[in-house]
Amino acid sequence: MTTQVLTGLLLLVLPVAYNLLYSLLSRAFDYPAILRQPTSQILDRFAAGGSRLVLTWWGFAMSAVLLAPAVVLLSATLADANPAILSLATAIGLLAALVQFLGLVRWPFAVPHLARIAADPATTPSTKDAVEVTFQTLNRYLGVAVGEHLGYLFTGVWTALAGVALLQSDLLHPLFGVVGLVLAPLFVLGSLEFVGPFEASGWKLAGTLVPLAYIGWSVWLLALGIGLLITA
Repeated sequence: MTTQVLTGLLLLVLPVAYNLLYSLLSRAFDYPAILRQPTSQILDRFAAGGSRLVLTWWGFAMSAVLLAPAVVLLSATLADANPAILSLATAIGLLAALVQFLGLVRWPFAVPHLARIAADPATTPSTKDAVEVTFQTLNRYLGVAVGEHLGYLFTGVWTALAGVALLQSDLLHPLFGVVGLVLAPLFVLGSLEFVGPFEASGWKLAGTLVPLAYIGWSVWLLALGIGLLITA
């Protein structure tokens, strides 16, 4: 199996896995809308999901890891592009995979522990208060700051660099690169949702752009994967 074929296959698997697991979480856990609910309701709903929900969150975190090999293989496939652009794209893409994984991995490991404590009849009110503070701190730090802010930012920068590399390469039609450059700013704007004056309640425009960016990005990755397989 050539590098190009392997890259094409991985670029097909990545968006399918991500969107499938996201859909499962949306149906079983009302994610991400449930995050606007009180902590007690979130943890009760999480506990009710049992081990199946925990495994779904684990799978969703692993889908972020898939971005890492996809980034490396795409840079190797576009070997006729500028080496500096490819090196930078690889570094930024690996960072994007890492921070998205770190943002999601709290759900299958830290949150179950908090949910068990919250559901225990012997838990005192003061301990429940501590659980709420811990959950919200993890959500703000790992979820908002690391997973969303840095995740969206690095994903957008990688998408832009990949777009430039696709324009420089003779492997695929330049339109693939143009689409990447169009999608990239949506992620960068989305990364600003809770920055500065929007920290408390979020910037609605940015929050609206992120789902659109991920839909377009998923279609773009699928098209890239198909294009690489066809031209292999």
